[in-house]
Amino acid sequence: MTMETMTFDYDKEADVLYISFGEPREAVTEEIGNIGVRLDSKTKGIVGVTIIGFLKSFGKGGGPINISVPGTLSLGTKQE
Repeated sequence: MTMETMTFDYDKEADVLYISFGEPREAVTEEIGNIGVRLDSKTKGIVGVTIIGFLKSFGKGGGPINISVPGTLSLGTKQE
């Protein structure tokens, strides 16, 4: 099994957390509330997650943050 690099980038001004898995690649985004899940357009695997309002939604308790993503997502139409 190959281990991919996970990159986190937080935009404090916009309160948005960007999480990327591996090298940048073409993807489509499926939105689930304030979370955008980026899916590889060929393999349909998750290549990234964008969380809008990150601290507002998840940063109140100061403990671990657990976010559940459905196991099956349909490909949306938004191209990035």
